[in-house]
Amino acid sequence: MQEEDAIHYQEKISRLEAEISKGIVGQKQVIHQIVLAILADGNVLLEGVPGLGKTQLVKTIAKVMDLSFSRIQFTPDLMPADITGTNLIIKEGDRNCFQFEPGPVFANIVLADEINRATPKTQSALLEAMQEKTVTVGRVTYELPKPYTVLATQNPIENEGTYPLPEAQLDRFLFKLLVSFPDLEELKQIMHLTVGGQQEALETVLTQEELLEIRQVVRDIPVATAVEEYALKLVLGTHPDASEAPERIKKYVMEGASPRAAQAILLTAKARALLDGRYNVSFDDIDDVAPPALRHRIALNFDALSENVSVEDLIRTLQEELDGRKAI
Repeated sequence: MQEEDAIHYQEKISRLEAEISKGIVGQKQVIHQIVLAILADGNVLLEGVPGLGKTQLVKTIAKVMDLSFSRIQFTPDLMPADITGTNLIIKEGDRNCFQFEPGPVFANIVLADEINRATPKTQSALLEAMQEKTVTVGRVTYELPKPYTVLATQNPIENEGTYPLPEAQLDRFLFKLLVSFPDLEELKQIMHLTVGGQQEALETVLTQEELLEIRQVVRDIPVATAVEEYALKLVLGTHPDASEAPERIKKYVMEGASPRAAQAILLTAKARALLDGRYNVSFDDIDDVAPPALRHRIALNFDALSENVSVEDLIRTLQEELDGRKAI
């Protein structure tokens, strides 16, 4: 692929973001980061209080990308088979036999709504789907549709009736995005869209085949050695026992990010470069995608919680510490 091809894809993805913005007010940064994650073939965790339009956002993305959509409302009584599907007994002639009935997980985009309302056993039913893009029921493994992405929403952990996601499942999310409350002007626009019924018709901008093609293009974008090492040092620096870790990391972090964090940073940095019309990854690309790739993969210790130190503070500290060490 040449530089002119990158510009072509950049124009296509920019149109995609603009079309998504027609169906959801504000949240431009969240939209941008979700698009990056989808182009990098990753899953996204959206955190925010109810009523911020997270569900509408995911439905809009599915529509403008011509993808099949399925919504699962997570509740405490939801069972794993309600998600993956189950074998049903059907009558064929004089005998009974089993037939697999696919669950709602069989779609291109799956919205796991309020995922932390369900018990950990049910949450874990998505693990295989998110990582392997397959579902195993009994002794049979079924392929999920391609492309495949899980977009999950969760309420802040402080809310009543929520269960923290297991670390293994959190690690399967490429990004964790924080959905903020709209300001006054955005709130006015939301009222015009919902109460006034002034919703715009959405058009399909990207087909499934084009999405799969762009995903391959993203993986082919080269990364300079110095830029790659900076991304890897960011991940290593989240570990309190690493030499790259700043003193604040050593003081406040219990566990650092996994190697999947490095994969997430590099892949989404490539997608960001493509979205900017470039066929190379810059240090700025790494810095931009590092916070959403790291924030859910760093476990804080008691000192951090008691002193009200946030993950966001520590990620900024790490970036500032490593900024002066970037190779030229």
